[in-house]
Amino acid sequence: MMFHHSTTRRGTLLRLASVAALVAGLSPSAWALAFPTKPLRIVVPFGPGGVGDLTARAVAHSLTEPLGQPVTVENRPGAGGVVAAEAVARAEPDGHTLFLMSNGSAVTARLFKRLPFDMVRDFIPVSTLGYFDIAVIASSESAFKTLGDMVAYARANPRQLTLGSINIGSTQHLSAELFKSAAGIEAQVVPFNGTPALIGALRGRQVEVGVEILGPALPQIRAAALRALAVTGERRSAVLPEVPTAIEAGIAGLVASSWNALAVPGRTPREVVMRLNKAIEGVLATPELRKKLLELNIDPRASTPEQAAELLASDIRRWGGVIERAGIPKQ
Repeated sequence: MMFHHSTTRRGTLLRLASVAALVAGLSPSAWALAFPTKPLRIVVPFGPGGVGDLTARAVAHSLTEPLGQPVTVENRPGAGGVVAAEAVARAEPDGHTLFLMSNGSAVTARLFKRLPFDMVRDFIPVSTLGYFDIAVIASSESAFKTLGDMVAYARANPRQLTLGSINIGSTQHLSAELFKSAAGIEAQVVPFNGTPALIGALRGRQVEVGVEILGPALPQIRAAALRALAVTGERRSAVLPEVPTAIEAGIAGLVASSWNALAVPGRTPREVVMRLNKAIEGVLATPELRKKLLELNIDPRASTPEQAAELLASDIRRWGGVIERAGIPKQ
């Protein structure tokens, strides 16, 4: 009850402040110049230590200086990101609470029967932070030297090929399903409980091929224990420039990459959104943050709020289609 009272009180104070600003003859943009007036928090839908968490922490640390307020990370994993997203959707729309949005948010929008928020209406994406590659990987001892070899085998031997991924409904799992339909092959998708289990299964040849985010598999590829057959982004990976994209390897419809962005609650004033956008764009251009993100195998890239919103919308359409074609039951 106490919490509800303080939230209401804060909302009332903010409204009074905006009224006072208007009475004083200040435009909303001038009032937004006072933003931020207190510490900011980024709510992350993953546990500590993963690529999403590490991205959020690196960005939060860099944003503290240009915003003139501490920026902290709050981990709220669970329920396919729903817990974290709901916390931000219900927060005061004043720019002080942000959500680490990702391609997983687009999957969530289509994978759940009912959500306590609308991913498009209840959030304003502020800017993308970065992109990271998804790769099609085989054991280095596999007979498949190229993606073409693998597709030819799968077409000649329907349902014989096993495609490993992580948990059902993850971007990697849906990318494996997208791969099947884009390549026109019949294969069995085998989900594993996390990346280490998938890498073990690939090395032990329990599955022929895997679809996984490139970063965690990179040490194994560099040690020549695994072989990357292709990456599924629109362009080649900065860290493995010799590996072709799936499009270059002849599979036109296979474009999938993971991305992260920062978003705020849906009714946040435009001036506040733009103040955050400029701060994010500024820090992503600094050599220090770029180096940190590149070490995590993330390609740092800011965007306008409109570009980030379009990315979310197009991913919701894409993954919605994949979920439907694969017949994945709604959660």
